[in-house]
Amino acid sequence: MAEKVESITSTFENTTESSNAMGKIPSTPEGMAIAYGSLVIMAILPIFFGSYRSVKHHKEQQKKFEISGEKPGIMTQKDAAMFPFISSMALFGLYIFFQVILREYINLLLTGYFFVLGILALCHLSSPVITSLVPTAIPKTQYHLQLAKENDDIINYKFNLHDLVCLACCSIAGAWYLLKKHWIANNLFGIAFAINGVELLHLNNVVTGCILLCGLFVYDIFWVFGTNVMISVARSFEAPIKLVFPQDLLEKGLNGNNFAMLGLGDIVVPGIFIALLLRFDHSLSRKSNTYFYATFFAYLMGLLITLLILQLFKHAQPALLYLVPACLGTPLMVALVKGDLKALFSYEDHPSVTKEHSLQTENRKEN
Repeated sequence: MAEKVESITSTFENTTESSNAMGKIPSTPEGMAIAYGSLVIMAILPIFFGSYRSVKHHKEQQKKFEISGEKPGIMTQKDAAMFPFISSMALFGLYIFFQVILREYINLLLTGYFFVLGILALCHLSSPVITSLVPTAIPKTQYHLQLAKENDDIINYKFNLHDLVCLACCSIAGAWYLLKKHWIANNLFGIAFAINGVELLHLNNVVTGCILLCGLFVYDIFWVFGTNVMISVARSFEAPIKLVFPQDLLEKGLNGNNFAMLGLGDIVVPGIFIALLLRFDHSLSRKSNTYFYATFFAYLMGLLITLLILQLFKHAQPALLYLVPACLGTPLMVALVKGDLKALFSYEDHPSVTKEHSLQTENRKEN
């Protein structure tokens, strides 16, 4: 889970402050409208597509568990409760590093780290499209990379030549990001991280989701309003953990540098909860995704309210302050109206795994 902590730097930031001193063109109403409208679109698309991909991933996990007994990775309630504290330690640690060590050295290390992760995330996302375009003249020769220690597999990966073509294509985007740090390359990686996060990170049940969202609700408010730590780290952190869009696009084109920003945490954290609601919709077998669409719309409204408050007060806003009540309140109200409260709170992605884990815990206590 520690690897995911760095992706929870969630804040909206209006970078028009001191724009003249930094040689940036001041934001115009048109430029801000384009920038923030683009950020909203880039935020909702990963949640939408990532949620539907999570349904497919959930079914694959169930089949693996039934066939091989391989337990899927799920977030427990303890994990959800600890996550804000782990995130806080990671955030404050980065802040201290940026104060003590030269920013360039830290960002150089982070650039290499996210370069590798970004290519892998982009491959996972674009593989079906790229491999379908590979000429049939290139055979699908199968390879198996395995590194084992005694009976435990350290690396066990099967791939073919089409996968290598996909890796080469995504490496071009990675090289572009590595050499130029262009905002489009940053967003390609950021969107890939967001979709993969929503697809692969499963909360298992609504109670776990409520604990996680409420904890990060407090975390976001404290680090944005209580200190300057999050804003300072967001400005110093040169890694694709945020989506950016130039507010001076009309004046400078693709070379704009007066960016509006949205942290990936503001997408992934509500996104994994909304994806859980889509899987809950499917479990009801009603041929309607009421909970998903209602909460998805509430997320969009929360995002727009965040932008409105940002413009009114001219200060960075903790987006989860507005997104968490919208994403938690909406499904609860819908469940209350439809009489599904009991079904909502009793739903689990992997009940057999949870039951097995509970039995193991009880046995350990008895021993």
